[in-house]
Amino acid sequence: MGEEEFSRFVEGTREIVLAAISRYLYERFAYAIDDVAQETYLRAYKALQKGQFRGDSKLTTWLYTIARNESIRMNENLIREETKAEKAGKRSKEETRNFAAEKEPDETLDLPTWEKAKIWISNLPDAYRSVIEYYLSGYSEKEIAEALGVPAGTVKSRAARGKEMLRRMQNSEKREGGEVWGKL
Repeated sequence: MGEEEFSRFVEGTREIVLAAISRYLYERFAYAIDDVAQETYLRAYKALQKGQFRGDSKLTTWLYTIARNESIRMNENLIREETKAEKAGKRSKEETRNFAAEKEPDETLDLPTWEKAKIWISNLPDAYRSVIEYYLSGYSEKEIAEALGVPAGTVKSRAARGKEMLRRMQNSEKREGGEVWGKL
């Protein structure tokens, strides 16, 4: 199959592939649609080159099945990555809390602002801390809401309350400096 022929094949089957992906790829992983489509066509191309399409079904049915399987595989991979990130995040939180517990209040005055921020965030109640950490990781309100299983309005209010708590912690340091939390 030549490049031009494969290009026509992709153009003619795009809707079928995207239909399978949109049906089987979890909504929270929508950012991976292009990757799944690319992997689908790559697998199909390799299989066609090797003559692995037996013709027992329509070519479009076969391609739909590949797209479905690739979507499911991507879901599993991204869930595995989320789990690893959560475990790493929990370890990091524990380390930060242990670090904060070891420090006397006077010792924290000499820490860089980002170290203080880690300590302050670790001292937030879980509901507010998780939202702030997601924001700092670059997630949108919608993504945070999906990840935490709460409405977007709850995310917004927890973020506002969490930032206010952080401002109070910063102000209690009684140090001069700029607004640390303006970008949250």
